[in-house]
Amino acid sequence: MNTEPASKLRVVLDTNVYFSAFSHPQGKPYRIWQKAVNRSFILLVSPAILREIAGVLREDLQWKETDIVAHLKLVARIAEIISPRIGLQVVAEDPTDDRILECALAGNADLIVSGDRHLRKLKSFRHIGIVQPSDFLRTLG
Repeated sequence: MNTEPASKLRVVLDTNVYFSAFSHPQGKPYRIWQKAVNRSFILLVSPAILREIAGVLREDLQWKETDIVAHLKLVARIAEIISPRIGLQVVAEDPTDDRILECALAGNADLIVSGDRHLRKLKSFRHIGIVQPSDFLRTLG
């Protein structure tokens, strides 16, 4: 049961935001991650997004499996886990971006935060805004 106040934004972070937050702990994505940890907004994540985060940490950052598991557990503890029931085919250039849209739609998200140009060029998806990290930080204040 969700006990968060209704006024908090429901937000899906794209995998690139996690990548930047976990690999560069001084940038805007890291500040967004800290706000998620502090529950400044309701973080939404799906099993598909968690798998993609694990893959990026494993393949691109060469993290040890124990570190990957620890970070995934932290994300899962902070976030509301969403299990989308419908698959989407919206972003032909990068079908993995569809997993972000699926989570946002199923989780009744207010926003998607992404540095990905394929997602950002949509600007919104079914009334869910798509913003870059700097714009989201301004929204949070």
